[in-house]
Amino acid sequence: MFRIFSRPVSVALLVGSTIAGALAQQPGDNDYKLGPDSQYDPKVPHGVVTKQQFAAGANSAFPGTVRDYWTYVPAQYTGDKPAALMVFQDGGGYISTNGGWRVPLVFDNLIARGQMPVTIGVFINPGVVPSLLGTNALPRFNRSYEYDGLGDAYVRFLAEELLPEVQAKYLITLDPNLRGIAGSSSGAIAAFTAAWERPDLFRRVFSTIGTYVGLRGGNEYPTLIRKCEPRPLKVFLQDGYNDQNIYGGNWWIANQDMFSALNWAGYEVQKEWGTGGHDGKQGGAILPDALRWLWQGWGTPIHSAHTNRSPVGQVLLPGEGWEVVGQGYEFPGGLTANAQGEVFFADTTQSRVYKVATDGSVSTFRSDTSGAQALATGPEGAIYATQPEAHRVVRYSGKADEQILATDSFCKDLTLRFDGSLYFTDPQTRSVKSLVKGRIVTLNTGIEFPAGLCLSPDQSLLYVTDLVGQLVYSFQIQTDGSLAYKQPYFHLHLTDNPRGSGADGLCVDRDGRLYVATPVGIQFCDQAGRVNGIIGKPEPDAWASDVCFGGKNFDELYLTAGKKVWKRKLAVRGLVTAGTPIVPPSPRL
Repeated sequence: MFRIFSRPVSVALLVGSTIAGALAQQPGDNDYKLGPDSQYDPKVPHGVVTKQQFAAGANSAFPGTVRDYWTYVPAQYTGDKPAALMVFQDGGGYISTNGGWRVPLVFDNLIARGQMPVTIGVFINPGVVPSLLGTNALPRFNRSYEYDGLGDAYVRFLAEELLPEVQAKYLITLDPNLRGIAGSSSGAIAAFTAAWERPDLFRRVFSTIGTYVGLRGGNEYPTLIRKCEPRPLKVFLQDGYNDQNIYGGNWWIANQDMFSALNWAGYEVQKEWGTGGHDGKQGGAILPDALRWLWQGWGTPIHSAHTNRSPVGQVLLPGEGWEVVGQGYEFPGGLTANAQGEVFFADTTQSRVYKVATDGSVSTFRSDTSGAQALATGPEGAIYATQPEAHRVVRYSGKADEQILATDSFCKDLTLRFDGSLYFTDPQTRSVKSLVKGRIVTLNTGIEFPAGLCLSPDQSLLYVTDLVGQLVYSFQIQTDGSLAYKQPYFHLHLTDNPRGSGADGLCVDRDGRLYVATPVGIQFCDQAGRVNGIIGKPEPDAWASDVCFGGKNFDELYLTAGKKVWKRKLAVRGLVTAGTPIVPPSPRL
């Protein structure tokens, strides 16, 4: 976060020294001093720093941007075995050997003393889109856009664009346990976001005066940390009580809230609070000790925390992760399970329906299904399917021919009640519809993109996702099967995605929790409409399209994501969609 300057500021200052220059010291700060580990020691080997420039192409995560970056290579690097990696945002503020951070000298000293591994440092400035009009126009400054927002755009830029240039020259480990990332202010939240989104790339985070406030959604992190399945991260936080208190929030309070959330959720986290302001003085002074703590025991992998006091800890089982059921499909989805716990899914592109037996084996259930997309199990055990392109709803019973139940309506997803009532979504007309004695009845219109739908465990309510909206709708099913008392009821967490929430398939467990497949992860809500926890996706880039419970004991959560089908054993149990209604316990209000 930049201060507002009372005099003109050069582009070079804004781009290259956001920590050392733009973050000026506040009056009354303690006079933090650099210790011996930040000084030049002629007795230790010294690394070499080189400067490069990176120009992003048209297909970049940040097209048209230009930025400087520096690479520090320790003297101990031989090239015959991989080095550890640490990436610094606002890199130009860290590389000086006579400034407030002096990272190359600190690296020299700690590596020589065996207090951190042989580590290559990469120091990256935020990008700018240079002006085509010279001094008659400003560049577009990308710092806040790249750093302050949530989501994986910046870490994808690192992993897919800039770091491959460094890796082409040096042998760098792919072990995320030996990869750290650091930053100050907006650079700190950028570092945390990179590790949060991709713990398969970075697991050690050094954050000073972090901007975890309401600039581009960073104020959401303390809540997300408490709700999300824990990541394998080790985090060091620093801030001072004279930090900024402006329109976006209070930095001092926000950093304390971050520590509280990480500590409560069971993360390996350390803090160093002080009296300073929005500057790097304390951060530079504690850097050697912070790095010692971050890299301590680097040969032992960092593991995810697990605590039963959080809702996500009550749903997940320790040691149980996602397991691939099948892969190589074009567009799998439409999950459903029968009374035996066998799971069925459709591959729309291949026009096939597959069955997953309770032993995990996958076989073809039906071929030539005319692009079936969504499936539901009826009370009699038959499989019902939507065929969106053909505008049909059909029924499969054993090996009998396909039975056409309805035509002339687009249909995306469907579900059935114990009495055989069938409900489906039609996003083309923004409608929720039912099928009554072969006749299609429109029950509700007005949801922007109605996608998935399912019933509450007692089958008195119908839940409908909105693929582009934040809220999941709840309807009460009337005695005649119509819908009433529509409410935008379940409040989901969003990513920085202009396409909307991406909320698609959904299912419930016996205790009344609602599970929704979203880009954030599998968000599960209590009956009061609140997200209690978020189960991480098995692959960060894969689109999560549908979920259902299955398996012999209905304690396995199945997920279609990307071109794969997954399952994960949970501590809770689901139920047969159109089976006997179950009255769950009342929620805590």
